[in-house]
Amino acid sequence: MAASARDRILLNLALDSLVAALALPAAVWLAAPGAWPPALWWAATIPGAIAALMLVGVPLRLPQQYWRFASLPEALSTTAAAAGAALITAIGLHWSGAWAPPNPGFPAIHALVLAALLAAPRIAARLRHAGRAGPLSDTPAAPVLLVGAGDGADLFIRAIGQERSPAYRVTGILSLRSRQLGRRIHGLPILGTAEDAAAILDQLREEGRLPAQIILATPQLQGLELQRLLDAADRHGLPVKRAPTPTALGPASRRPGERAEAEPRVTLRRVEIEDLLDRPQVPLDREGMARLVQGKRVLVTGAGGTIGGELARQVAALGPASLTLLDHGEYVLYEIDLELRERHPGVPRRAVLADVRDSARMGRLMAEIRPELVFHAAALKHVPMVENDPLEGLLTNALGTRIVADAARAAGCSLMVFISTDKAVNPTSVMGASKRLAEMYCQALDRGARTSGTGMRLVTVRFGNVLGSTGSVVPLFRRQLERGGPLTVTHPDMRRYFMTVREAVGLVLQASVVGATDRQDQPPELREGGIFVLDMGDPVKIVDLARRMIRLAGLRPEEDVEIRFTGLRPGEKLFEELFHGQEPPSPTNFPGLLVAVPRTTDAGEMGRAIDGVAALAAAGDRKGALARLNALVPEFEHELNGQAP
Repeated sequence: MAASARDRILLNLALDSLVAALALPAAVWLAAPGAWPPALWWAATIPGAIAALMLVGVPLRLPQQYWRFASLPEALSTTAAAAGAALITAIGLHWSGAWAPPNPGFPAIHALVLAALLAAPRIAARLRHAGRAGPLSDTPAAPVLLVGAGDGADLFIRAIGQERSPAYRVTGILSLRSRQLGRRIHGLPILGTAEDAAAILDQLREEGRLPAQIILATPQLQGLELQRLLDAADRHGLPVKRAPTPTALGPASRRPGERAEAEPRVTLRRVEIEDLLDRPQVPLDREGMARLVQGKRVLVTGAGGTIGGELARQVAALGPASLTLLDHGEYVLYEIDLELRERHPGVPRRAVLADVRDSARMGRLMAEIRPELVFHAAALKHVPMVENDPLEGLLTNALGTRIVADAARAAGCSLMVFISTDKAVNPTSVMGASKRLAEMYCQALDRGARTSGTGMRLVTVRFGNVLGSTGSVVPLFRRQLERGGPLTVTHPDMRRYFMTVREAVGLVLQASVVGATDRQDQPPELREGGIFVLDMGDPVKIVDLARRMIRLAGLRPEEDVEIRFTGLRPGEKLFEELFHGQEPPSPTNFPGLLVAVPRTTDAGEMGRAIDGVAALAAAGDRKGALARLNALVPEFEHELNGQAP
C-alpha cells in the first residue's frame, strides 16, 4: 500500500510538472501574441517554471492531494501555488536579464493560466467520481421539500447528488429566517419560511407541484414551530422526516467484498415525539451547579432509573470527588455504571446494590461513604402496579425515604434532594399518597434545619411525567405501533404534564442550588417547608399524543391504526395537579421554578407516623396500613379493599 501511495504522489508530481511546462507558453501567447522568444529561452525558462512550481507546491502538499476528493481547501492551495510559482518565475526573468514579455501583466496572466490548468484535472477527477454511490434503481426520485437553509441542507443536497439513483429530488427549501427569501442553494429556490408552510403547500398543490414528503434538514425546528409545520403537512397527507446526521451523510461504509449496491446512502429518520414537546431552553445557573457538585461526595439512589440515571450523568459531568450509584436492580445499575465508565472515566465511581428499605444497610453505607450530597430518586412510581401491591409502595416510597434521609443526616450530609411527583397532590393512588408522606417528612426535617440554622437541608422537587421513562405512555405507544396497533388510551379526556428528562433534571439541579443555602434570592416560602415545583407548561391530552405518534410514524389515526379506550385503571385520575388547593404557587426569581407550601408537621411526629404505617405494611396488614394512610393524608380517600373510590 505504501508503494502504491508513493507511485500516486510521483504521478501527481509528473502531471503538475507537465502542467507547469504547458502553462508558460500559453501565458506568453496571451500576454504578447506578436512576440515570441527564441528557442534557447524556452530551454532555460521551462525547467525554471517547473522548479518554481515544485518549490511552492511541495510545501503546500500539492503532490499529496487526492484529486477525486478535491474541495475548497485544495483549490485555495492550488491557487496559492500557482501565484507563488508565477511570482518566482517573473523574479527570475527580471534578475537574469533574459527576454521577458513586454506586457507588464504577464505575471498575473501566468498565475491565472497555471491555476486554471492545475485545477482542471482535479475538477475532472471530482466530476468523474461523482454520482457513483448507491444502487441502480428504476424508481424515480421522490420530490421533497427541505426545511432549513443552512449547512444541513447543503450536506443533504450534496449527499443525494452523489448517489447513482437518488431516492429524493429536492424541489424547494423552507428557511427559518425571512432574510433568506429569494435566494438559492445549489440552484434550488428558498420558497419561504417554515412559518409560511401552510400557505406554501396550498400554493404548490394548486400548481400541481406538491412534494411527496417534507424533510427537516435542521435540528433547530422544535416545539410549537415544529407542531405547526406538522399540522400543515397533515392537511395535505405529507409525511415529515428528519435528514440523517451530518456524520451519516458521508460515504456508505461497507465490509470488504460487499457490493456497493447493498443499501442507499441517505436514510431518513423519523421525528420523535420529544421534539414536539421541547420548549425554549430555560437559562440555568451552571456555575452554581458546578459549585454545588464539584469536589463533593455524591450519592444517587435509584441510579438505574430514568431520573436517577440522568441525574448521575449530569452530576458526573460536573466533576464530583466521588459518585456512588445505588439501585436494587442489578442490570439497570450495571448499564448506568458502564455508561459513566465510558463517558466520564476520570470520575471516581462506585456501583452499590442495595435496598433503600434496609435501615441497617443504608446506615453502614452512609457511614462508609459519608456523602455530602444525596439525590434520592429511588421509588416505586407505576400507579397500577402499586395499587396491586400497596404495601410495597408504602415501604419503598415512605419508609425508604425516611431511612435514606435519617442515614444521610447521621453521616453528616449537608444536602439531600428528594424527587417527588405531581401524583402526591390530592392523591387518588397509594403511590401518590406514599410520596406525599415522604414529602411531609422531608418538609418537616428541612423546616427544622432552617429554623435552627444547623443540620442537613432537604430540597423537595415535584414534577409530572418524564417522556420515555420506564412505564410511561410513550414507550408503550411505540411498542404498540411496532405491532400495528391498537394504541390503548384509558380515557378520551385523560391529560398529563410532560417534560423531557434532561430538562427536568437540569431544573432539579437548579432547585438544589437555590435551596442548598440561605441566599438572598431564595424564596421565603422555603423556611416554611416549601416544595419546588417545576413549571411543566400546559397539560397534554393523551389521546392527542397517541394521534400525533401515529402521524409521525407515517400512518393515519383510526384508519391505519386504531385508538382504543380501555377505561381508568385503579388509582388513576383524569387530570394531574401540581398544586393542592391550599398551597397556591409562588413564583421565584428563577425561570422554570415555582414554590408551594403544603401543610407541614413536626419531624418526630411524622417519623413515628411513617414507622406506624411501615409496621402495619411489614406485618401484611393491608387494611390497617391503608386506614392509617387515609388518616395521615386527609385528601386521600381509599377504600379498605384497595380500590380508589
